[in-house]
Amino acid sequence: MSDPMCQLPSARALDDLEIELVEVARRTIDETTDAGPDEDGVHTMGAAVRTAAGLTFAGVNLYHFTGGPCAELVALGAARAAGAREITHIVAVGNHGRGVCSPCGRDRQVFLDYYPSMRVLVPLPGGEPVSVTARDLLPLAHVRPESPGAT
Repeated sequence: MSDPMCQLPSARALDDLEIELVEVARRTIDETTDAGPDEDGVHTMGAAVRTAAGLTFAGVNLYHFTGGPCAELVALGAARAAGAREITHIVAVGNHGRGVCSPCGRDRQVFLDYYPSMRVLVPLPGGEPVSVTARDLLPLAHVRPESPGAT
């Protein structure tokens, strides 16, 4: 248990619903990637979110040198556009079988600010994904008082 991710209080193995969410994200990027193996592309990551009502929404990244949106933020936006307000889970998956990928720092901050108790699926160093809360991804982070997730 020397892996820091295993030491997070909320870390646990994926449940069946989370495994299904990984599959939604994988299918999304497999069906939409514009990059061949070992090629760069605009759409190389897929993400999926689950709502408290059990609905799922997906998104893909839009790579741009200025910092285009990550797949996770696109999926969150799609969920909100459909009226979802309570997001319970999120995962990102790389194209060409790269599997579950960790969210970038910007995404982690967004998760903490808006959905601190949301479950985020992240890979351990060996590749095995686990489920943790967004709050655990940024320990000791500053939370703006005006953030919807501030407590």
